[in-house]
Amino acid sequence: MKEPETFKKLPGVLSFKRGTIITDAVMLNEFDDGTTSPLMVVRHGIRGTQNVNKEGGKTNAKGESSDRDPSNIQQTDTAKMHPDSVAMRVNFDLSFLPLKETLFASSPGKELKPEEFKSFKKSLEEFIERACQSNGMKEIANRFARNILNGRWLWRNRTLASHVEITVLNGSEKLCSADALDIPLTSFENVNDEEKVLGRVIELALTGKNHMPKLRVSARVTFPVQGALEVYPSQNYLENKEKGFARPLYYLQTAVVTDEHGVSEKGQAAIRDQKIGNALRTFDTWYDDFDEIGRPIPVEPNGASLDIQDFMRPLSKKTSAFSYAKRLNEIDPDSKEGMFMIASLIRGGVYSEK
Repeated sequence: MKEPETFKKLPGVLSFKRGTIITDAVMLNEFDDGTTSPLMVVRHGIRGTQNVNKEGGKTNAKGESSDRDPSNIQQTDTAKMHPDSVAMRVNFDLSFLPLKETLFASSPGKELKPEEFKSFKKSLEEFIERACQSNGMKEIANRFARNILNGRWLWRNRTLASHVEITVLNGSEKLCSADALDIPLTSFENVNDEEKVLGRVIELALTGKNHMPKLRVSARVTFPVQGALEVYPSQNYLENKEKGFARPLYYLQTAVVTDEHGVSEKGQAAIRDQKIGNALRTFDTWYDDFDEIGRPIPVEPNGASLDIQDFMRPLSKKTSAFSYAKRLNEIDPDSKEGMFMIASLIRGGVYSEK
């Protein structure tokens, strides 16, 4: 019997589109009568204190630091709920591409001969075909469903909440709803009925058996206290942040309104689509150290985890998506390697080899 074909090199060009189509999640105040209003990011000044683990360079006659002021004057962004609100709403839209449509560009480059490239493309197409018929795909769809319904994508807001209700619409039809805090973040066993309903819709979309769904995901979040409570949209990274500016937050629908005290409303608070995507694909429990670490990591080609601050699938261990891509013909889509590889293709990215 002929051994499955494996490859020493990957094509010079090999890139995949993201299989998830995600919008930013907008944040809203909800009031007693059910109406809502945008939850705004406000820029303002604060006078805090200096708390740095570093001695000043100069000292006075008493030997005390004389070149540091104990006060810390800053400009910062804050997102706070309206004083009269009773809950926060967070909404985003979501859909999935068929796995067969995720390949964006490919060519042999300098590394593969034309016949080797042709064999690799066939290997990839056959793996995707097997994946679309597999229980592995069903498992991945259910894991996406769990991370939607458990509210992992709310990040710090979920940690502060006393109750989170997630509702998912498919078009105008209510698909499912769940109490997010009752659904685990660290395991993916014991899939409940609501997760199965949502997982089935995702599976049919990924396998191309149904038209791309238009999912509206909505969270209603209540907290232990009521009033002008600080909540948490995404934070912006600024490479050259001006002195005295503490924290820039992400917002939409820019509408700068400044009062006489210099306090300005910047726009509607939101969670970036990238952060939502990262949360939804945080279901890699197949990496080698999972039993020791005990928590899933985002699906990344090299297992890069910002929480753990390490690569959990380094090239040296040959458990990366780059290594698996070289032997797709021998990988079972129902195996740990196979499910990780399916999820990596859904994630998208560049898998070329120079």
